[in-house]
Amino acid sequence: MRGKQAPKRDINPDPVYNSTTVAKFINYIMLHGKKTVAQSVVYDAFDFIEKKTGEQGLDVFDKAVHNVTPTVEVKARRIGGANYQVPIEVRTSRRFTLASRWLITAARARKGKPMHQKLALELMEAAENTGDAVKKKQDVHRMAESNRAFAHFA
Repeated sequence: MRGKQAPKRDINPDPVYNSTTVAKFINYIMLHGKKTVAQSVVYDAFDFIEKKTGEQGLDVFDKAVHNVTPTVEVKARRIGGANYQVPIEVRTSRRFTLASRWLITAARARKGKPMHQKLALELMEAAENTGDAVKKKQDVHRMAESNRAFAHFA
């Protein structure tokens, strides 16, 4: 590792829901430093969810993040000239990052709608354990399960 490790910064909670997880999610959505655009996308998505389902947008978001959060992942290790996919447990700090990344990537992959609708639809599907983000989590878990024989290399 070169240099010093970057310090962990405290993230201020978002102005509407007073939640640090929503604030982190807004930061992940943000492109080119345009935070107000990212905030409007997330808040409009929550409003869209409330109109469609009648549930609170924050509750659906929490359930979706919980359903997409991985517990194990695979990491490539080179041992004796061969590459092995070694299953490792995901650190708690990395779990939310991966879940957010998968949700945002799945929402951006949808076509033909504004971003807040794509994000809202992906969150609603993830809350019901369907959708591309949940599929990604299941693929990662399946990969870790099939490579369980190499767990001793961790």
